[in-house]
Amino acid sequence: MTATDPRPQRDRDADELLDSLRGDTLPLWAPRVVVGIAATLAVLGTFSGLGPVRAVLLGWLVTFALPVWSRIVEGGRKATDRLVTLLVYSAFGLALIPLVSIVWTVVSRGLPVMSGEFLNSSMRNVIGEGGGIYHAIMGTVLITGAATVISVPIGLFTAIYVVEYGEGKKISAWIRFLVDVMTGIPSIVAGLFAYALFVIFFGEGVRMGIGGAVALSVLMIPVVVRSSEEMLKLVPNELREAAFALGVPKWRTIAKVVVPTALAGIVTGITLAIARVIGETAPLLIIAGATDSTNFNLFDGRMATLPVFAYSSIRYPGVPPEFSIDRAWGAALALLVIVMLLNLVARLVSHFFSPKGER
Repeated sequence: MTATDPRPQRDRDADELLDSLRGDTLPLWAPRVVVGIAATLAVLGTFSGLGPVRAVLLGWLVTFALPVWSRIVEGGRKATDRLVTLLVYSAFGLALIPLVSIVWTVVSRGLPVMSGEFLNSSMRNVIGEGGGIYHAIMGTVLITGAATVISVPIGLFTAIYVVEYGEGKKISAWIRFLVDVMTGIPSIVAGLFAYALFVIFFGEGVRMGIGGAVALSVLMIPVVVRSSEEMLKLVPNELREAAFALGVPKWRTIAKVVVPTALAGIVTGITLAIARVIGETAPLLIIAGATDSTNFNLFDGRMATLPVFAYSSIRYPGVPPEFSIDRAWGAALALLVIVMLLNLVARLVSHFFSPKGER
């Protein structure tokens, strides 16, 4: 500080105290330089014959120069902070590797197959080249839609009972326990359950789209119950008490106050539950079966779905196998797009239907 500094002496003393507490620090450009060097080495190593895996590993090891540099300049405390931050970012990048790999593989293999004919044609009387996934798309939409119609009322009403009517009762604890158990049920078990149920009424070898919807609903219900329960718990009790103070019956308070307040979270949970079951293969393969024709009747005959179509195309490719394998990748890409759209819808619903203060 100079004698001409216009600031009061108290402010200058405070700045000097803060400077003494901060100690030495690395320049702001230090992390960028280290990351830049690491990225450069990774790129050069990839193209120099080292291989992408070894090159990325080399670049990652170079980034540890930053906490070492921090240890020399800033001391152990800030060096530890930079080290933990580096490990967190590394874990995030490691988690992205399988995601990016899956998306890239499906898009690169499935995109060349996509066309108007592929999306609007079935596999009826098609051998070799040609055909499409229209029948599988319709089957997926119908079966998943029926599963949603079955699951949402059961799951939502169960969550309402547990939160609003069953608090402190043993039956609520049992319901939560059973829901947790159902959450971990393998999908093949849900398919066997639906098959066994329909065999009682229709005999051995039954294949129906509605059976696939029942199997998927077994997987959807626990997700809907859990997500709706958590959303209903977030509704402030003051809103319920205010409605009760005005003489509003409890059922009307739930219908007009509690559920609308938690609607954004409930719809998001339902949408994510749909996205979770839409790609299931085993239960649909058991009870819904597979077919090359378009079937719009859930209660009569086999129905094709995208995951079963992709599995069948890989498992039984025919001769020559190239066309069938390409169609499988196209079906996988279509299923991936549908799931991504469902997640996008869930985000939009959560944004537009949430309270204004939480947007």
